[in-house]
Amino acid sequence: MQSLIPVVLSGGSGTRLWPLSREKYPKQLLPLIGEDSLLQATLRRMEGLTDVQLGAPLVVCNEEYRFVIAEQLRLMGTKGAILLEPVGRNTAPALTLAALASMRDGEDPTLLVMPADHVIMDVASFQGVVRLAMPLATEGKIVTFGITPDSPETGYGYIQAGETLGRDGASRIARFVEKPDLATAQAYLDAGSYFWNSGLFMMRASVWLSAIGYCRPDILTACRAAWDQGSADGDFLRVGKEAFMRCPSDSIDYAVMERIAGCESSLPVGAFVPLSAGWSDVGAWDSLWQVLPKDDQGNVSQGDALLENCHNMLVMAEHRLVACIGVEDMVVVETPDAVLVSHMSKTQHVKRIVDRLKREGRPESELHRKVFRPWGWYDGVDSGKRFQVKRIVVKPGAALSLQMHHHRAEHWIVVSGTAQVTRGDASYLVSENESTFIPLGTRHRLENPGCVPLEMIEVQSGSYLGEDDIVRFDDVYGRNES
Repeated sequence: MQSLIPVVLSGGSGTRLWPLSREKYPKQLLPLIGEDSLLQATLRRMEGLTDVQLGAPLVVCNEEYRFVIAEQLRLMGTKGAILLEPVGRNTAPALTLAALASMRDGEDPTLLVMPADHVIMDVASFQGVVRLAMPLATEGKIVTFGITPDSPETGYGYIQAGETLGRDGASRIARFVEKPDLATAQAYLDAGSYFWNSGLFMMRASVWLSAIGYCRPDILTACRAAWDQGSADGDFLRVGKEAFMRCPSDSIDYAVMERIAGCESSLPVGAFVPLSAGWSDVGAWDSLWQVLPKDDQGNVSQGDALLENCHNMLVMAEHRLVACIGVEDMVVVETPDAVLVSHMSKTQHVKRIVDRLKREGRPESELHRKVFRPWGWYDGVDSGKRFQVKRIVVKPGAALSLQMHHHRAEHWIVVSGTAQVTRGDASYLVSENESTFIPLGTRHRLENPGCVPLEMIEVQSGSYLGEDDIVRFDDVYGRNES
């Protein structure tokens, strides 16, 4: 039986879901629907495919997300490899690296390529279509999944179905179409042969490498060089940075799929199967509102939210009470450091706010107040001139790097758990309700030797309190960044 490897592409930034989604903690890592993050939900869609020989998943992601993704896989009990991209180069190079990685043991598995940030509500229907597509992919076709449209959507590309391939609903791809205007989208809906482009694909690894080599040999050459210069680091697969930086940026659609649509050459056949399973790319807040369960007034609320005489609202409160009175068709999203208020019809424009934050050099575009690290997380509770206060939680058995600061001193107060502190040449324990002081310029390290999380308050004081004021001497996670 041909093995099937889920390949999850997790490189997007999801800026239209700001302020929940940030550049360094994007939407695929967030639990927007249910308790799982979108990434975890993507992997869980494979559960129950007991009649398919499933291989371990392969997640392709930006290097900055590696520890958060590893932790989310660990919490799921999922064993898989995490392929790290030194820089973003779009989906075609990401899939090419994944294909090379999947064949490293001399195998040629079938790859099911899934974006990490999409929603599929009807998992059973999705799995049925996966079973339908597998024989097509096994025999050498590149299969894409087209979403059965229910409205004249102008925000998606379209696929036109061609001649049938003798299996239920399967056909050749006639052509790909760019995002249309409203009149054209309505014509596509009326025709019945056009489907939304989902970004889901299935093919054998060798078939993809053959196709990308024919259509974009420059991408294949750069990816092979990067893969050959790479190495394995536990569950992380690294590639050569300089070689990959020379790789052109292109999408799966532009690089290959549009070229094989309707093509009669020696290229692989582009096949299409329809999918009707409650799919959404959750591309903006109005898309999220559409897929979430609503009350009798069409409202969706999460967190501490009170709505009075409101209709068709999406209200998400993370940190404090949010009250709305007599409004409709609005999105209100509250986080500890930012609040978004938008009309439902204007949520596609959130990216303009993010772009403005970037131009002004504001941190709200990149990071939440709560920042995750491989050892745990910290929350910037308060700050002012020459001081900053953080709440820090360190996982059992974890350790921060051995480091030193040029411009700040630190005072640590243990709230719960026990801290192992290295300060200069001394090493000692600090228990609950005890504290210690780290002078400016002193080598130090914080560790949690216990079996419960270590929670503490850190008060920083000094002339400069930026995260880049770290001289790192040793780090168990191999980090260069803070």
